[in-house]
Amino acid sequence: MLRLIGAGLLAGILPLLRRLRSVHKDCGLTKERVLELRERHFCNAQSVSYANTDPLWIVRGDGVYLYDEQGRKFLDTRNNVAHLGHTHPAVTQAVCAQIKMLNTNTRYLHENLVTLAQALTATLPGKLTKCFFVNSGSEANDLALRLARAHTGNKDVVVVDRGYHGHTCEVIHISPYKYEGHGGDGKEAWVHKVPCPDSYRAAAGSGCTREDPEAGRRFAESVATACEAAGGKVSAFFVESGMSVAGVILPPKGYLEHCYAHVKKAGGICVADEVQVGFGRFGSQYWGFEQQEVVPDIVTMGKPFGNGFPLAAVVTTEEVSDSFGKTGMEYFNTFGGNPVAAAAGLAVLEAVEQNQLQAHALEVGNHIISRLTTELMLRRDLIGDVRGSGLFIGIEFVRDRETKQPAAIETSWICSKLKDDFRILTSIDGPDNNVIVIKPPMCFGKDHADQFIDALDKVLDRLADVDLATVQHTPT
Repeated sequence: MLRLIGAGLLAGILPLLRRLRSVHKDCGLTKERVLELRERHFCNAQSVSYANTDPLWIVRGDGVYLYDEQGRKFLDTRNNVAHLGHTHPAVTQAVCAQIKMLNTNTRYLHENLVTLAQALTATLPGKLTKCFFVNSGSEANDLALRLARAHTGNKDVVVVDRGYHGHTCEVIHISPYKYEGHGGDGKEAWVHKVPCPDSYRAAAGSGCTREDPEAGRRFAESVATACEAAGGKVSAFFVESGMSVAGVILPPKGYLEHCYAHVKKAGGICVADEVQVGFGRFGSQYWGFEQQEVVPDIVTMGKPFGNGFPLAAVVTTEEVSDSFGKTGMEYFNTFGGNPVAAAAGLAVLEAVEQNQLQAHALEVGNHIISRLTTELMLRRDLIGDVRGSGLFIGIEFVRDRETKQPAAIETSWICSKLKDDFRILTSIDGPDNNVIVIKPPMCFGKDHADQFIDALDKVLDRLADVDLATVQHTPT
């Protein structure tokens, strides 16, 4: 290989490689230079967090904290990828030990792969026994769509407004958040979109507000209508168990039960997208769909599974798996479920159980919701709604609680000030960019929660003096 490179080119590459192996303080790059190189070598479609103020150069993580190149410590309320916490020792040790020994593809037998499948399926309802390991939630949902079509022989898909299932071409087609957003091509004919089950913004008298006991059933009626429109060609119904980019939407009770019934009657199968909220984040249940007392035909998962190491999965029934196998096309994923990724996944599953992180998420989440609803909401009219479960919480800001006019610019200012003045990182979501989403590493404690809530209170106290005309949207 070195002969092919050539002596002159190799002489130029080696110093660069040595520089890349150096720590940031010795590499000779300033923050301004790093940003300049980012802009030079990356498409501007790849956004930078806090680009409207002062982008962060993050060089280290530890538990619930991230550190920049100056050594400043930031409380992380937003990164659910580091499920156990940044640089969790159990995951670090497992990955290091395995990569020293072997990393290869899944055509070879390896104990990590089968042990992970066994441990993962033990957390799921009994009929979900067949695993496909992949590298990302996007890959997982893309494969789930293939499985559904192979099993049903149909193509059409029912999706939920504001939903997001990934960035491959096919799952963009089933993600209204993308195909209706900037640069989107609109809805394909085989996609049938139903309203988002957002009880907070449901119209009075619709039967879908939080006060309506039949809200779940009524929201699900749109799924029945969509299935009829598909004319017997429904392959799948995709829905996130907790809708993050939609603004932290948890469906009302009974929603999935009725949706699933309509889809099954139409000959389709049901996919639970757990990429955002799986592995105990809801607190009350290990998997988000369990809150609705349903059992899907396919479950997809991603982000938290490897605690930052690329690992995702599709778990399905034997029947669906058999249908896919009968197509005759081999499914091979070079890196999906490799021994190192599997070691990371095993460490995550073990740590969630040993450290009782599901119960911890419930306790801390209840504390956050209680303080926000019984303290801040009584004094801060800008907070229109607080919703969620466990460590998946949304704070929606509105200019008027009656009209519910979104306070988008105010939310951007709040987010930026939390970072600049209190070194707290938050995330903005929702169709109107007015919801701060709390989905931190699961080791996030009550003391961290109080730090965030107290800072939020202080930031809100300053808002009246702000010239909102000068505020820009904060990309997070």
